[in-house]
Amino acid sequence: MNVIEWGQVRRLLHPHYVATVFLATVFFPLRLVSPVCDVMFPEKGCGLDYRETEILFFLIIIILFRTQKMGCTSLVPYISSASMYAKVAMVLLFFYNDLRYGIIYSVTCVMHLMVLPEPTYTGPDRNVYFTTQTLEEELQRDKRVVWIIEFFALWSPPCINFASDFRYLSGKYTLENLRFGKIDVTRNPEAAEKYHINTSTLSKQLPTIVMFKDGKAVMRRPTVDSKSKLVKFNFTVENVVNDFDLNNLYNELKNEKISKRVSQTAQKSIKEKKVD
Repeated sequence: MNVIEWGQVRRLLHPHYVATVFLATVFFPLRLVSPVCDVMFPEKGCGLDYRETEILFFLIIIILFRTQKMGCTSLVPYISSASMYAKVAMVLLFFYNDLRYGIIYSVTCVMHLMVLPEPTYTGPDRNVYFTTQTLEEELQRDKRVVWIIEFFALWSPPCINFASDFRYLSGKYTLENLRFGKIDVTRNPEAAEKYHINTSTLSKQLPTIVMFKDGKAVMRRPTVDSKSKLVKFNFTVENVVNDFDLNNLYNELKNEKISKRVSQTAQKSIKEKKVD
């Protein structure tokens, strides 16, 4: 996992994530802290036995392996993924100690998902969805428009984790001459082939974001270095804004649009004066 960002920490303060972390760790204070453990586990007392320790070590290995394979490089997806596997382990541990505790914990987890579902971005989605043909047509139709295109796959966990962030970016930065779009490389393999994006299940290039200016790709993330090795990119809102310089690009294109309107208004007033 890369550097922890304040925006990610704020998202974790949502009740869903607070409850998720609580459920993923609640076994430990109940099993280890006296006098709670003496009341709940009178026969075993406080402390983990060999089988419980075995389950926890297996959990650590699974979390490390699966989160790395799923590409969880930012805090929120990492915590969500780790908590999911931790809760499975907690179910096993509670059932191992007492059938009643296992049932109560399982029902609590189900109620948590129903009452406090994971929060998603609810703002405007201004993405344009393309096929290979429509993308090429749009890039050539008006080359004055700067396009930020995400190449994604519906089955890819990193793409799923980044989906709400990209919708947020499109809602915040879209202009008449700065547009956002998406293309599914599973349904449009020709696009992936043209822009050299690996779409295998082990690919580290999903998602890929490409910036187009004058109808041509001028920047992309992730990219490759001089040795043709993939340079990993942490897909967060902050990193995309910084690497693609979206704030300055937005202001530049917004001012350009305003300047054109002022110029058109001035020309119109000059013509009216000439008529008079």
